[in-house]
Amino acid sequence: MKIVTDLGKAADHTVAEGDIVPVSEALKVWARVAALSFGGPAGQIAVMHQIIVDEKRWIGEHRFLHALNYCMLLPGPEAHQLAIYIGWLLNKTLGGMIAGILFVLPGFVSILALSYVYVLLGDVAVVEGMFFGLKCAVLAVVIQAVFRIGSRAIKNRAMIALAAAAFVAIFFLQIAFPLIIIAAGIIGCLGGRTGASAFRIGDGHKAGSGRILDDRDSLLGEDIPVHAQPNLAWSLKTAGALAALWLLPVAGLLLALGQHNVFSQIGVFFSQMAVVTFGGAYAVLAYVAQEAVQGFGWLRPGEMLDGLGMAETTPGPLIMVTQFVGFLAGYREPGNVSPLAAATLAAMLTTWVTFIPSFLWIFAGAPFIERMRGNAALSGAMAAITAAVVGVILNLAVWFGLHVLFSEVTTLPLGPLSWDVPILSSVDWPSLTLTLLAALALFRLRQSVITVLLASAALGIAWKVLI
Repeated sequence: MKIVTDLGKAADHTVAEGDIVPVSEALKVWARVAALSFGGPAGQIAVMHQIIVDEKRWIGEHRFLHALNYCMLLPGPEAHQLAIYIGWLLNKTLGGMIAGILFVLPGFVSILALSYVYVLLGDVAVVEGMFFGLKCAVLAVVIQAVFRIGSRAIKNRAMIALAAAAFVAIFFLQIAFPLIIIAAGIIGCLGGRTGASAFRIGDGHKAGSGRILDDRDSLLGEDIPVHAQPNLAWSLKTAGALAALWLLPVAGLLLALGQHNVFSQIGVFFSQMAVVTFGGAYAVLAYVAQEAVQGFGWLRPGEMLDGLGMAETTPGPLIMVTQFVGFLAGYREPGNVSPLAAATLAAMLTTWVTFIPSFLWIFAGAPFIERMRGNAALSGAMAAITAAVVGVILNLAVWFGLHVLFSEVTTLPLGPLSWDVPILSSVDWPSLTLTLLAALALFRLRQSVITVLLASAALGIAWKVLI
């Protein structure tokens, strides 16, 4: 195994085990990755690839994609899990912890600060206008996500049928998101085991273009480090410790406060979310919107879009929007403490139970990924889940659109079916206009998401201040 002497260049001698790069160097690099991680998982993965593979040459192209494909099979934020995986590969457990924590920290601090501004200054025209503009832009971003993810996942009639069935199930039948994902996974698993071509998963994200860095030419090389060899005892011990860190606080809250307390509900709900949310941040949003808005009543539909606007314009995973949901839940049900203190604690709790599972999945499973690679049943399950997620995200886009573009929405029942329909006379023309402009910038002018969000925020401020 090679070691680093200066700025990622390999020395001639090797060691049997130890850090691949100095921890101090890893800290600097992962802090840089975290600070530049804008633009959702695709942008975050591209940043990691550029720095870790192209610039530092710490790992090769094939090893990077191998790790990414494994992370895509897991529930939760794939970019965050990829950072943990690579950090662990280079610097053992400490490296995984450093990469995972730094990947989340800038977004947590940024969204917490914006959440304070939201609840304390939300009625100020400038702040109100900023979130009005972000809300419209985010609707266009979600619509773009439907097309982007759909173009990757919908490759044949079987996938079209799964996406359509998922949309009908969640929009018309109000079937819970986890049940849809479980059903899709079972269908895909069975389809994959039969060898049906419709259920063969693709290669996932494209990391980049240009000359490919072979694994043998990277700092890590082709061999598996000693610490990355499968070790069942280590995996069980590490998984047990992380499961305790994750679940014991939730159990403590349930025992101390009861199941109806907002902190207990946050701990249980977002722990469940961490287990079942396959398909990325937009799939998570559909689940959170269904339960947090309609089930718990923690926030209103438009506020979900405000939170997503915060997550889109700050570094870190888009799933950080859940932190804003927890913040508002604590702020509105503070109990015996001040609203801001309760909101801060709720945001911390939400972040804890959302991201600790990512460390668990990686540390428990990463040493065994070679055995999982190429498994037909798992590949089929992932292909089916990704197709179902397209239908779920379409539901999210429709749901957001109804509440952003219309001020009045009613429910239309028809036998076992029911769905929301807008009152056409209640159309919000400024919201419709700004949403169309954002969609034009994204689809036609090919502007980046961050550019569209910032421009929409500026137009929103101008509208609220000048009109």
